[in-house]
Amino acid sequence: MTALPENLASRPLDVITIGRASVDLYGQQIGTRLEDIGSFAKSVGGCPANIAVGTARLGLKSALLTRIGAEQMGSFIREQMVREGVETRGLVVDQDRLTALVLLSVEAEGVSPMIFYRTDCADMALSEADIDEAFIATARAIVVTGTHFSTPNAEAAQKKAIRFARQHGAKVVFDIDYRPNLWGLAGHAAGFERYVASDRVTKIYQSILPDTDLVVGTEEEIAIAPERPIYLRPSKPSAP
Repeated sequence: MTALPENLASRPLDVITIGRASVDLYGQQIGTRLEDIGSFAKSVGGCPANIAVGTARLGLKSALLTRIGAEQMGSFIREQMVREGVETRGLVVDQDRLTALVLLSVEAEGVSPMIFYRTDCADMALSEADIDEAFIATARAIVVTGTHFSTPNAEAAQKKAIRFARQHGAKVVFDIDYRPNLWGLAGHAAGFERYVASDRVTKIYQSILPDTDLVVGTEEEIAIAPERPIYLRPSKPSAP
């Protein structure tokens, strides 16, 4: 294995993930329509939050950079990050906005209807002011995510993080994280939809690719940013 450069090897964090952080409410009646679900169990959701938790479980030192609401669901996310060993220094408490929620069910294999409650939510209010150069400089890599390029303030925040990462020699990972209805391209009932063609999204995503070292996405997500993917995440199973 090639040794890391000294300036990276000595950094306290392996990765900082940036973007969505929600509370996902999973229907407990597997094989049931979302309309018929009778009970839900809550988990932390949003790919940046999930990546932070997953990498921590694998033994890496990870941190989450996002906003959470000043309420019980925001506290749940923070407390769960602490339980999982994720650094919480990058969590900004938004006094004016609620933590995002997602309701979802497992209706059939490869079919999981979901409803996003994200109108003016806390994590989408992430701004350039939330991106601290000194914090970014503590990590070997950052993960930026596609949904947070969908609004000007969050896009500017992630681009600032990319600039700082580059200046300090850190790697940049781009998780395409394409959810069409979070770009206003599908209705509220189409939360499970994974691909809707959009020249706007493609243009924005392609503008990010030159500054990234690793691109992660499903086949559907790669289709919205058609460049050379380095890693293809498994897609949902095809119908028989």
